[in-house]
Amino acid sequence: MSRGALDGIVVVDFSRVLAGPYATMMLGDYGAEVIKVERPGAGDDTRAWGPPYDSEGVATYFNAINRNKRSVSVDLATPAGVEIARE
Repeated sequence: MSRGALDGIVVVDFSRVLAGPYATMMLGDYGAEVIKVERPGAGDDTRAWGPPYDSEGVATYFNAINRNKRSVSVDLATPAGVEIARE
């Protein structure tokens, strides 16, 4: 596996829709580990923006702009969720 200029850097992505996810996608393209934090039960709004959709029903727009990321669901309205985000 090739290493990028940002290999070893961890980026936590709290953004949604376009500008932020696009920026963090590019950081992932350069090798950063990007962790996308999404709302429980809903996720990023763009998961439903379609058509087109992939075979699992996720909008291909979401897939394209969030490549190279790992998604986690965290409820930032709770103290436990805030603690998870801070970690």
